[in-house]
Amino acid sequence: MPKHLLVVESPAKAKTINKYLGKDYIVLASYGHVRDLVPKEGAVDPADHFRMRYELIEKNEKHVEAIAKAAKGADDILLATDPDREGEAISWHIAKILEERGLLKAVDQAHRVVFTEITPRAIKEAIARPRKIEMDLVDAQQARRALDYLVGFNLSPVLWRKVQRGLSAGRVQSPALRMIVEREEEIEAFKAREYWTIEAECAHPSQAFTARLAKLDGKKFEQFTITDGDSAEQARARIAEAAQGRLHVTDVASKERKRRPSPPFTTSTLQQEAARKLGFTTRKTMQVAQKLYEGVAIGEEGTVGLISYMRTDSVNLSQDALGEIRDVIARDFGTASVPDKPNAYTTKSKNAQEAHEAVRPTSALRTPAQIARFLSDDERKLYDLVWKRAVASQMIPATLNTVTVELAAGSQHAFRASGTTVVVSGFLAVYEEGKDQKTADDDDEGRKLPLMKTGDKVPLDRIHADQHFTQPPPRFTEASLVKTLEEYGIGRPSTYSSIIQTLQFRKYVEMEGRAFHPTDVGRAVSKFLSAHFTRYVDYDFTAKMEDELDAVSRGEENWVPLMEKFWGPFKELVTEKTESVDRTDAGSARELGIDPASGKPISARIGRFGPMVQIGTVEDEEKPKFASLQPGQSIYSISLEQALKLFDMPRTLGESNGETVTVGIGRFGPFAKRGSVYASLKKEDDPFAIDLARAVFLIDEKEEIARNRIIKAFEGSDIQVLNGRFGPYISDGAMNGKIPKDREPASLTLEEVTQLMAETGKPARKGWGRKTAAKTTTKKVATKKATTKAPAKKAATKSTAKKAATKKTAAKKVTKKASAKKAATKKVVVKKTVASSDAPPF
Repeated sequence: MPKHLLVVESPAKAKTINKYLGKDYIVLASYGHVRDLVPKEGAVDPADHFRMRYELIEKNEKHVEAIAKAAKGADDILLATDPDREGEAISWHIAKILEERGLLKAVDQAHRVVFTEITPRAIKEAIARPRKIEMDLVDAQQARRALDYLVGFNLSPVLWRKVQRGLSAGRVQSPALRMIVEREEEIEAFKAREYWTIEAECAHPSQAFTARLAKLDGKKFEQFTITDGDSAEQARARIAEAAQGRLHVTDVASKERKRRPSPPFTTSTLQQEAARKLGFTTRKTMQVAQKLYEGVAIGEEGTVGLISYMRTDSVNLSQDALGEIRDVIARDFGTASVPDKPNAYTTKSKNAQEAHEAVRPTSALRTPAQIARFLSDDERKLYDLVWKRAVASQMIPATLNTVTVELAAGSQHAFRASGTTVVVSGFLAVYEEGKDQKTADDDDEGRKLPLMKTGDKVPLDRIHADQHFTQPPPRFTEASLVKTLEEYGIGRPSTYSSIIQTLQFRKYVEMEGRAFHPTDVGRAVSKFLSAHFTRYVDYDFTAKMEDELDAVSRGEENWVPLMEKFWGPFKELVTEKTESVDRTDAGSARELGIDPASGKPISARIGRFGPMVQIGTVEDEEKPKFASLQPGQSIYSISLEQALKLFDMPRTLGESNGETVTVGIGRFGPFAKRGSVYASLKKEDDPFAIDLARAVFLIDEKEEIARNRIIKAFEGSDIQVLNGRFGPYISDGAMNGKIPKDREPASLTLEEVTQLMAETGKPARKGWGRKTAAKTTTKKVATKKATTKAPAKKAATKSTAKKAATKKTAAKKVTKKASAKKAATKKVVVKKTVASSDAPPF
C-alpha cells in the first residue's frame, strides 16, 4: 500500500494531523530546526560568498533519523512545516539532509505543503495543492541568520574587552535595548511641573455631576495657567464669589460619532492585548497560542486546531471565515449588527502574504462558552480574546453621542462638562480594545449628564482646587515595547518575543511590576554601542535592513549583495574600534568626586564582576580600591556619600566559635563570613546595620544546609553523593552524574559511582555568565558532518534560485573514554565550555 511521509515541526501538531489522514500517511515531527550553524568562528565565510557551514542539532538527531528511515519506504515526501520563513528554511534543511543521504534526488522533488489552520478540511486541501520549496523565503531566513551570526561573533568580543566579559550584542535586540535605556534617561532627566485644576461639584436635582474650569478671568484656562497653591486659592475664591451658589447653562452641544472596530489580531496586536487584558508576557502568549493552533481535544469532535497560525502580520480574513463570522453575528446579535459588506482592513506590512491571514478562530461557530470546559484557564482566556476580536471586527460601528455643556460663573469664568453615551452598541456588544494609558476623554466615556438646556440654573455644591504634577513618560511594558518596535519597523512577528527574552536572559533589563528597567550593565552596553557603533543601533538602519530582508523573501533582491553591503563597513568599524577604543572610554565610568581621606577620585563603573565604585585609577602607583554596589544601587545614580559608605566594608562584627565574623558586599550582594564560610544576607538585612547574632544565625543556617547536602563521601576520591534541588546526584566538582531512581544513594560504592559518572557524567555548570555549547557526539563508526550552503545565484528571469554545490566537511569529534570494571566501554561526551555569547550569537 502506498505510504506518504508528512513532516511537521511539533509532535502535538503531528498527533493532531495523523488523526485526519489515516493509515496511508506517516506523520513525523522535526521538533523545530534540525540544523544550525556550527557554533564557532567561520560558520559564515564572507570570503567565500558568505558560505554557511551547518551541523545537525544534537537533540534532534534522533528525529532526523526517524524521518530518514521513514523516507526510505515512502512514495512521496510532504514537508508541512510552518507557513513562514523559518518553516520554509526547516523544510529546505530536511530536504537537503535527505538529498545528501540519497533519499531524495533533489530538493525540488520534495512537496511543500502549506496551511494556516489545523482542521481536516484545511489539511486535505493543502495536501491536494503542494508546491516546491520557495528558495526566496529560505534565502531571506538564512541571510537573517548570517547577519545575526556575524554581528554576534564580531561585536560581542569587543564588548568583552571594552566593557565586561560575557556580554553580547545583537542586530535587533540592541536597538530594542537602546529604546528602553533612552526612555529611562528621559525619566531621569524629567523635571516635574506643578499645576492646578479647578472643578465645580454641581448638585443638579436629577443627577450630580462635575465640571472642569475652562475660562478664568475672561481667558482660556490652560494646563499651566495656575502653578502654585496661593494663586489657585485666590482664583477659587474669585469664582465662588462670582457664582453666588449656582452656575448658568450658556450652551448645550450634542455630537454623534462612529467608532469602527479594530482589525482582527496580528502577532503583535495579540501580544499587546494579551499583555494589557490578561497580564500575559509575550512568551506566554505565544506558548498558549501555539497550543490552540496545534490542536485541543474538544469532546466528540476530537482534536482540532482552534485558531489560525499565530505568527502573522496580516489583518485579512478568508472568504470562508468571513462568511461564518457574519452568520454567527446574525444569529447571536441580530442581522442589524451585520454590515452590508464585510469590513476591510489595510495590512501595513508589505510581506503579509507570507502567512496569509490574521489570527482568528478556525470556526466562529465554536464560541468560547461552548468549548470552555475543554480548555485550560490560560487557553480559555486567550481563545476568548481571539474569538471576540475576530467577530467584533466584522460588526457594525458603535454610535456614540457626546454632550458638552458650558456653565458660566458670572461673566468672567466658565466651566465645561462632557458625557458620552452609547447610542448603538455595534461591535462594543462583543469587544473593546484595551489601552496603555487613560486620557481625559476616557473619563467622560460612559458618563451620562442630566438633561439641561440653555438658561438653566444649576445649584453649586462646592468649588475646589487640586494640585497636580506632570508625570514622566512611562517605562516600556511588553505591550508598549512590541507596539513601538512594530511602529519603527524593527523585528517581525516571529522575533518580538525572542527579542524580549534575550534582553531579560542577558540581564540587560529587569521587570519592575510590568515595566522594563534597564540594569547598569544593560545601560553600559547600550551607551557603548550608541557611542561607537551608532549606525548599527540606529532605528532607521535596523528597519531598512528588515525591509531589505523582506525584499529578498519576495525575490526582489539577492541576499549575497545585501550581505556584502552590510559586512564591509561593519568589519572595518569593528577592527577600528577594537584598536582605538580604550576600556576607560567605554562609557560606563561616572566620576562622583574626591575621596577626602586619600584625595583620589572616586568613580562608579562596570567592573569585571558587575557594577562597582573605585577609589583611584589604574595609572596610580597604588592599586585602586574597589567596592561592589548593593542590590538596588546604580552606577548612574549613586552619590559620593553612598559610595564612601561602601568602602567601610567589610565590617567586623565580633567573634563566634573562636573565629572573626565579618559582613561585606561582593559581586553576588551582601554576605556574612566566618572563617571560610560565606552566607548571603536576606533581602530584609541591611549590611550596614546587621548585628553579630543575626550574622551568626545566617552562617549556622548555611552550614546546616551544607552538612545535609552531602549524602556520602569517599576517602581518597573527589566524588561525592549529594542532595541537589532536583534530587540526589553525584559530582567530583568538574562533572555531575545521574543516579538511577532504583538505586539507593546512601548505599552506592566508590566503584558504582565511578561507573555512573562514566555513563552519565556531564560538565558541571561553572562560573558567572557561562553555559555549555552544543555537544559533539560519537556514535560507533558514524560521523557527523558540517554542511555548507553556497549563496544562491539568481538568473535574470529570477524564476528559481539555484544553490551551488555543497561541500561536506567532517566535523572533528572530541570524546573521552571511561571504563568501569568488566563493563562495556562507553564514550563520554566532552562539551566545550564557552562564554554565553558564543553560541548561538543573536
